[in-house]
Amino acid sequence: MKKNLITAVLMTIATTILLGLVYPLLVTGMAQVIFPKQANGQLIQQDGKTVGSRIIGQGFSGPAYFHSRPSAAGTGYDAANSAGSNFGPTNQKLIDRVKGDVASARADNPGQSVPIDLVTTSASGFDPHITPAAAEFQLPRIARGRGTTIEQVRAVLAKHTEPRQLGVLGEARVNVLELNLELDKRFPANKQATTQ
Repeated sequence: MKKNLITAVLMTIATTILLGLVYPLLVTGMAQVIFPKQANGQLIQQDGKTVGSRIIGQGFSGPAYFHSRPSAAGTGYDAANSAGSNFGPTNQKLIDRVKGDVASARADNPGQSVPIDLVTTSASGFDPHITPAAAEFQLPRIARGRGTTIEQVRAVLAKHTEPRQLGVLGEARVNVLELNLELDKRFPANKQATTQ
């Protein structure tokens, strides 16, 4: 009995040191050497300040900015509360919110079908991408807000449209933060972006 207890305690200590300290430090060190940007959150710097992350969505408001997907994380884009709403398709709160978002989107672009990702949240609440169709839907509002043509904004959009991974995985997508930052450089808006 005493021998088994000592063996169990020693194994617990050994595995705690090996798997709780050595392995995480080794993996972290390798990641810092091999993939430093990814290991540090793919942060985007502008004028010496961190303005966001390539892999974490944030909300934008204002007519001159591409809007992200809605977020159900806390009060919206709340990093301490990552989650979807978990409302089912028959939940009245979800139906009312989607109807309101559709009406708001149609006010910006009357007569056009509203892309689904502009009115539905992602599972995490932090999806940094929208579909090319969702971005295309917003072009008239962006061009008006920036005092430029739809074609000029479309050219910037095309540059920021990422294809499917390996040509078959996922769907084409647009990173909203990167797109808005480039638009600020090329066609400055009258007002700065407001993020939620």
